[in-house]
Amino acid sequence: MSRLRLPPLSALRAFEAAARRLSFRDAGDELCVTHSAVSHQVKLLERELGTPLFWRKGRRVELTEAGEALYPVLRDAFARIGETAARIRERGASGDLTVQVYVTVASRWLLPRLHRFEARNPDLYLRLSTSHRSWDFDAENVDVGMIYKEPPLDTALAWWPLFRARLVAVASPGTVQGGMGLRQPAELVNHRLLAVETAEADWALWLEAAGLGRLVQRRGPLFDSYLLALEAAIDGQGIALVPDFLAEADLKAGRIVEPFPLRVPQRGGWYLVCRKERQQDGRIARLRTWLAAEIAADLGRAGDESGRSDTI
Repeated sequence: MSRLRLPPLSALRAFEAAARRLSFRDAGDELCVTHSAVSHQVKLLERELGTPLFWRKGRRVELTEAGEALYPVLRDAFARIGETAARIRERGASGDLTVQVYVTVASRWLLPRLHRFEARNPDLYLRLSTSHRSWDFDAENVDVGMIYKEPPLDTALAWWPLFRARLVAVASPGTVQGGMGLRQPAELVNHRLLAVETAEADWALWLEAAGLGRLVQRRGPLFDSYLLALEAAIDGQGIALVPDFLAEADLKAGRIVEPFPLRVPQRGGWYLVCRKERQQDGRIARLRTWLAAEIAADLGRAGDESGRSDTI
């Protein structure tokens, strides 16, 4: 059976919008093109079919007999295509979802609670991508990211605020209690400050808030993640400065302690982010809902205690 020769889809789409609105200008606004581009596409279609589809009366247009015959066919066809695409998207809400997440967030926050997500979403498999040293969202290789971002936000992406964290200085119990001790922030001059290369400004921000902007820092090793800085602090190698929600498990377990009651808000916030064209993806919506519930539960457990992470 030979295939029927169909007119160009772009021309059919332009005609359908113009016929529905009886206006080339309004059709152009809907399709995000100029009204002259719509007129050009309609003329191409008219040449393809060998007959006029509109009577042009100044700025007004009316359908010809041929246009009246073609319009309902296209209207119904595009409606069926849209409905079918919606059903496919809904079915696509299950399967794999690649999530960009920093290794420390994965290790200290996400993995310990991931079983709860799996129990609620047995048909949705999260593929965690932690091989990112940059704060930036890898829009080309992942579906969605749980990332930290300082303003301004990239308007080409869709952003959902998760929470704003506070920087907390932590050390091993032995570091705080042994040697010269650590009773007040000024005594940090006697200790190595462990820094993260993607967040080297953290210490300057915290020290400024502590009134120690001119403190001569005893630099320690530079790490590529908060996870390694935390492990070094647990091992007694110095003082780490990390977002509070990443330190909570180790603080509760007693592996580290918080020598000072000072928690300084980070300049940016923690977001769930994806490409704008993916923001209606049902899988991402399910992840958003679950993350919101987990964060709300964390805040509920923390109560109104001062210094804890808060929603944005």
